[in-house]
Amino acid sequence: MKNVLSHIEAIVMGGGAIGFEEALTLVKHEDLSGLLAAANRIRKHFCGNHADLCTIMNAKSGRCTENCRYCAQSGHYSTGIEVYDLAGFSDVLTLAKENEQSGVHRFSLVTSGTSLSDEEFRQMVAIYKRLDEETGLALCASLGSISTDRAVQLLEAGVTTYHHNVETSRSFFPAICTTHTYDSRIATIKAVQAAGLAVCSGGIIGMGESMEQRIEMAFELKALGIRSIPINILNPIKGTPLENAEKLDPKEILRTIAIFRFIHPSGSIRYAGGRNALGHYQFQGLQGGVNALLTGNYLTTTGNDIRGDLILLTEAGYTV
Repeated sequence: MKNVLSHIEAIVMGGGAIGFEEALTLVKHEDLSGLLAAANRIRKHFCGNHADLCTIMNAKSGRCTENCRYCAQSGHYSTGIEVYDLAGFSDVLTLAKENEQSGVHRFSLVTSGTSLSDEEFRQMVAIYKRLDEETGLALCASLGSISTDRAVQLLEAGVTTYHHNVETSRSFFPAICTTHTYDSRIATIKAVQAAGLAVCSGGIIGMGESMEQRIEMAFELKALGIRSIPINILNPIKGTPLENAEKLDPKEILRTIAIFRFIHPSGSIRYAGGRNALGHYQFQGLQGGVNALLTGNYLTTTGNDIRGDLILLTEAGYTV
């Protein structure tokens, strides 16, 4: 098996691409430490030691009409989260400035719901224009399903990247959401790309999908040309259908991350929501394929302290 790992690593390091069957071989590789080390060498070769830090603000919370089985903000479930309408510019700027001063590179506004109304979208464009003028942050947006026309407006307002997760693989998607389709998510990604915005897209692991389906998702993201891939780990929320989901073993999470690096050698593999499930293994992930972090508090859960993440990155040999 060691020779098989060396062979697959050599393919990637030489600029080649591995296929689905080769990725499955990595699932069965018994030496996890060796797999992580190989993924780390691939990361260093293609990406160097720079780590990208982003943070998000929940700019509109709750009342979502979709029934995604993991989501605290779905109106289909009773989760007790705070519900509020679109945030004002003053609150947005305060948080953006705090994050910028803490050393964060990117800042994103995230809104609940399928999409924003015309008036809400006009307000959001105005907010982004002012953020672009008053901060030095790279601006990202996650506003649900949008058209190419709306994406162009965001681009002109200073937004550089649009975030829209596929959430899981095509084959598993119907098991987590029935109010919209996987193809509708792909349509938004392609509409954004047509406008000239970069796309950040990944998913959640630990929702009951198989390792094969995670790999399927990784290849689907590759086919879409995605360069920034957040990997979320399910944080079971009381009141959602997945509240009793079995938590993943940290070593399975690390293996998943390493395999994503083999499939996306030059991309940003991003620690995202739920990474506290790794505990002290977070450090191993940073030396096993991860080279970007979502930091600070997340949408409806507590995240990681920015200062602590900066220390963790430095200890792992990264520059920020």
